[in-house]
Amino acid sequence: MSDLPSKPDDASPSVIQLIFRDKAALYAAYIPLFSAGGLFVPTKQAHLLGDQIYLLIGLPGDAQRFPIVGKVAWLTPANAAGGRTEGIGVSFPADPVGKDLKQMIEKILGSMLASNKPTQTI
Repeated sequence: MSDLPSKPDDASPSVIQLIFRDKAALYAAYIPLFSAGGLFVPTKQAHLLGDQIYLLIGLPGDAQRFPIVGKVAWLTPANAAGGRTEGIGVSFPADPVGKDLKQMIEKILGSMLASNKPTQTI
């Protein structure tokens, strides 16, 4: 038996709403290292690598919510080194929806993308 967390095969995918009220919060969560982009999602809910996650994302200054289906690409466990926030890294799909969301986020962040400021991501 493994000590890794497990979920039933028929477990429904998680649905998580993320609302970014300002650019600083979006910058802290955005993951440009994923080729299609992605976001850090703070959560205490158990997830496994490869799990599908339905995100409903609110971007700064936009009342619209953007739905996207991503995959868990990394896990930050509770009590992680450096006081990192517990959560998951969700990669966007390499489809038109994922590409559009990545472009919207990068347009909002603009020059902040070149910052050396620490983030919640890798």
